[in-house]
Amino acid sequence: MLSKRSATMSLWNKVMANARKRRLFADGDAILLAVSGGPDSVVMLDFFAGQARKHRLKLYICHINHNLRGKLADADAAFVKKLGGAYGIETFILSADVKTLARKAGTGIEHAARKARYGLLSATALKKKCRLVATAHHSDDQAETILLNLLRGTEPKGLLGIPGKRELCRRGRTRVDLVRPLLAVTRLEIENYAAANGLASRKDHTNDDEYYTRNWVRKTLLPLMLKKQPRLREHLSEMSSKLSGVLKIR
Repeated sequence: MLSKRSATMSLWNKVMANARKRRLFADGDAILLAVSGGPDSVVMLDFFAGQARKHRLKLYICHINHNLRGKLADADAAFVKKLGGAYGIETFILSADVKTLARKAGTGIEHAARKARYGLLSATALKKKCRLVATAHHSDDQAETILLNLLRGTEPKGLLGIPGKRELCRRGRTRVDLVRPLLAVTRLEIENYAAANGLASRKDHTNDDEYYTRNWVRKTLLPLMLKKQPRLREHLSEMSSKLSGVLKIR
């Protein structure tokens, strides 16, 4: 296992370099952190907590309970509430009845959950005057998204994958952007950071069910492709970056 200092500085340096390159956040920003309780979002929270004083960041935490996993979801919410208290960060635990929303809208659960999640994050960011909402998507998520879009069939914009920064919502002259600072690091780097720093997290076992295509891409397809080309993540990210300049969709 990497030493605490090695794992921490490696991740911090990569995330900060990416943040400067893409101008993801600036000194004095108010940032709403979307924290599910999983290892990715817990590491993102720890990163920002470590940068808050130096960069004068005002941080808030928001956790969305989609009411899809019963007592496990309630335990996730309680975990994040306790985590916020440990960091001394104001934490919002919000709830959405995703099954009912999906039924009323005639959409799938995943689509309804995403719409509800970003709607609640937008409302909370506007309420707390946050300029940014941060989610914990990383480079494996980016690769999985591009591959999933290819499997489903996609327009060229689908090859852009997950944008590092985009407008989330707007009210009058107030604009809130969505940023993904961890796109510069892999899932393994996040796991190493969490282990080295002794960070506890929650596990969503629905992510293991390969009935869902994204989970199959994550657990089966991507690992097989990485065996043939270990730099696949970097190649897909570079392609996305080059296409974004041509398509100008970001």
